[in-house]
Amino acid sequence: MNNNARIENISTDTDFRHAFGFHLMLDCYNCRPEKLDDINACYAFLDELVNEIGAEKQTQPYIFRTPDMYKGKEGLSGWVPIVESGISIHTLTQSRFISLDVYSCKQFENQKIIDFTQQFFLPEVIETNFILRGRKYHRSDV
Repeated sequence: MNNNARIENISTDTDFRHAFGFHLMLDCYNCRPEKLDDINACYAFLDELVNEIGAEKQTQPYIFRTPDMYKGKEGLSGWVPIVESGISIHTLTQSRFISLDVYSCKQFENQKIIDFTQQFFLPEVIETNFILRGRKYHRSDV
């Protein structure tokens, strides 16, 4: 498998001055299959990612397996609440796909998250989408 994913930036937002939060979304394709359906691996990923971005966990990560009755949606969903907001992951085992959301009111380095995800799941392609949340939150004219 390729250790250097092709990175495709869907959108970027750069005016951080008035934003309340920062939201990075990654869609990862053709990931390492043995980790996509591994509850312990996905738990470790969320647990370690919190440290990577310098956030503070409110509690441990929670990981859930999609019930068997949802054919084509087999995989895991997980979430870790952080003081700064939250991180969620959704895996689809058969299609080797991961959707990751990192949302925080504390600014973080997007590239650290991309690199960590790349090293952990070895996707061939990572689509990134970054948006600012609450763009008027710190403005006095609102």
